[in-house]
Order: sequence, then structure tokens, then C-alpha cells
Amino acid sequence: MPAEHAAIVGAGIAGLTAALALARRGISAEIFEQAPELTEVGAGLQVSPNASRVLAELGVLEPLTGAWLEPDDIRLVSGTSLRQLAAVPAGSFARARWGAPYGVLHRSTLQRALLDAVKKEPLCQLHLGSKMTALALSGPSRRLVVGADGVWSQVRESIDGSPSPRFSGNIAYRFTIDAANAPTFLQRTSVSAFLGPSAHLVCYPLKETDCFNMVAITAGNVASHDWTGQPTQAQREQLLSRFSRWHPALTTLFAKADDITFWPLYETTSGRWQNGGNSVLIGDAAHAMMPFAAQGAAMAIEDAYELASFVATQSTPQALHSFEAHRAPRIARLRQRGAFNQFAYHARGPIRIGRDLVLALRPPQSLAADLDWIYGYRAGA
Repeated sequence: MPAEHAAIVGAGIAGLTAALALARRGISAEIFEQAPELTEVGAGLQVSPNASRVLAELGVLEPLTGAWLEPDDIRLVSGTSLRQLAAVPAGSFARARWGAPYGVLHRSTLQRALLDAVKKEPLCQLHLGSKMTALALSGPSRRLVVGADGVWSQVRESIDGSPSPRFSGNIAYRFTIDAANAPTFLQRTSVSAFLGPSAHLVCYPLKETDCFNMVAITAGNVASHDWTGQPTQAQREQLLSRFSRWHPALTTLFAKADDITFWPLYETTSGRWQNGGNSVLIGDAAHAMMPFAAQGAAMAIEDAYELASFVATQSTPQALHSFEAHRAPRIARLRQRGAFNQFAYHARGPIRIGRDLVLALRPPQSLAADLDWIYGYRAGA
């Protein structure tokens, strides 16, 4: 028989979306979050059409559209010359081509919208300051256990052969710039990815805070797991060194930033997402990946929605097997795309020159077509 109740561990984007998706299928859910309160952590977030489509189905999209920005395009720009290399149209084009909007916003805005929807849903109950014990996880067989507790998942430890976290070798430096003080080459209506030797920088405006979200990604040494840590002086010097050959206008931004956070990027290895019984992993707990395709949050949202569709129609063991078999190939393909993007974004020497020539020759419609399998995906279809 299908599950009647779910225990969801983690009240992040994956866990809250899963609770709502299950509730829409008539399955009650309790969310257990060990933090005593849900604080505003993280920074900017890109919500592509494959994810916004799910949010619309769950009734969460409308409150977001007044707070977020739908960029006109997604630009690839040379980090050494500031010359635009290529652009993929977004805005109204995204709605027309992929049937849903592309938006950028603060992560906390999305989490707050999901949380408000969960609080209004009678079938959902949130427990803060509550850590699931081994006894609780082995509870009633008719209960589904969903591990939505991130890259350092505790639920994952109860699944034999599950993925393991590992340091990717990459560091993300995050900071913001007030829109009023931002240089003109930071487009007010675009997502811009500046590409340079062994590094790249993603910038986009956040409407809620009237600032630009800035994320610089480059190679670095393993450090703490905290994504809100301040870089040491040596780590700041490493950042400036990695970008020393970039355009001075960009390196000046790094030097002046006073709110930089240092975020070591961890990913998970391959492994089982479910135990053949009643426990399953979703989102980063199952497949934490690098942000080179900007699909981490989107994959968590897709996972949550599609898990609910399987759980509502099959016995729990069969549903979890079907879910993993269905989702794993898409995740694997996204990982490959992310690896290719890293190679292309961080290219050096002749490869960088060839990349720039290829991008210059490709029309926007052709670049958009490359994204159809990502953005045009209809979860649960």
C-alpha cells in the first residue's frame, strides 16, 4: 500500500517542498529540523523554469514573483576584457519557450514562501529543535522517512551503500555589492557569468535587498563545512591571486568587498538513495553537486515533487526503487553538464580562445536549445 504518513528530516528547500508535494497527494508529513529556528542563511539563488513550474503547481510561485527579478538574459562575459561572449535570452522568452519563468532571488525568500505554505497546510507539521533518533527512524512501517538533511545527512548513514560527502577542490567566495555603488558593467537586468583562467564569477541583482549577489569560484584547499565563515587573510590573498590576471575593474571589487564569506564546496559520491524499505534521500543528501549548472536547488525541488508522485501510487518499497531509477539518470547527466561547464568556464590558453570563438558563432536560439532538456523538463509528467 502507498505510504500514509512521512517523516521528513530537514526543513530546507528539499524538505519543505517534499512536505507540500506529499500533502497535495493526501499524504501527511511531519518535518523534523534540528535548528531551533529557520534563519536566513545562504545568498542568491537562480530558479530555472523546470523548478518554477513545480513551485507553481504547489501554489508557491505567486508570492515569489513580486519579490524576485526575471532577468532579460544570461550572459557569458570575458573576465579579462569584459567583452560579452554570448547570451541566452530569458525573461518573456523563458516563459514562452519553456512554459515557466526564470527568476533570481535570495534563498531565504524561497524558503520563507515554502515555510508559509507548509504552515497553512493542515497535513503538514513542522518540529523545530528536533533531531530524529535511530528509534524514530525505525518507526511504523507505513511511514516514509525522507532524508532532506543536506550534504552532511544523518539519514544517509542508515542506508547501506549510500553516497559519501567529499571536498570538490573548489571554493566559493560570496559577497554583495549595493546596486547604487555597482559599476555599470554589472547589468541590472541580467545574470552575468564572467569567465577567466581557472575561475569564474557569477553576478546578478537581488530585488529584495537592492544589491548584486556575487559568487567567485576557484580552486582552493579543504576547510570547514560552514558556508558562512569569514575567509582568513591568507584565503583572501588566495582569492586575489587567483583573479590577478582578470580585468582590474573586477579585481577591485574583490579588494573592496567587506562582507566576503568563504564556502568550501562539497559534493557526494555515487551510491544508493534508498534502503529498499521506507527510507529515501533527496536533494543534496542524495546527490550534492557543484554549482556549475546552477541546478542544485532545482534538482531538490524536482526530487521532492517526483518522489510524491511515486509514493502516492505505489507501495513504499516499490515507489522508492522507481524514484531512484527515474531520477538517477537525470542527475548523472546534470553532473556531466556541470563538469563540462567547469572545463569551459575555467579554460586557459588555446582552449579559452577556441571557446570564445565557438560562443561568438552560436546564435542565442541555438544556445537556448542546449538547455531545453534542463529547463523544459516537466517533473511528474
